[in-house]
Amino acid sequence: MMQKPESADQYISSFPADIQSLLNQMRQTIKQAAPATQEVISYGMPAYKLHSVLVYFAAQSKHIGFYPGAQAIVVFADELKNYKTSKGAIQLPLDKPLPLDLVARITQYRIGEDKEIFEARQAKKKAKK
Repeated sequence: MMQKPESADQYISSFPADIQSLLNQMRQTIKQAAPATQEVISYGMPAYKLHSVLVYFAAQSKHIGFYPGAQAIVVFADELKNYKTSKGAIQLPLDKPLPLDLVARITQYRIGEDKEIFEARQAKKKAKK
């Protein structure tokens, strides 16, 4: 892998065309689901943030990794039965169509989760004053 990419464009363009296509589908789906997010590079991967990072994605040798955090994996467990998951990651195999509707819904779930966490922090700060 190259040095740390400076943008999602640079990250995506570093892969072969077939992988670029999958990465671009992920990117477009996430941006449509969460238009207010800021696209950043975090941990060397494209990431989308509001108050904090909502989701990341990355190309691996045999899958696209989608990283929505641990709680999203729990909430969507039934729909993720056909995918390999770990604490905060979902492996989307390269040889199957990406579940873009599911990616969009998980991203939207993360917007709500992010908002709740942010509001709870704000309330805590106010309580301290």
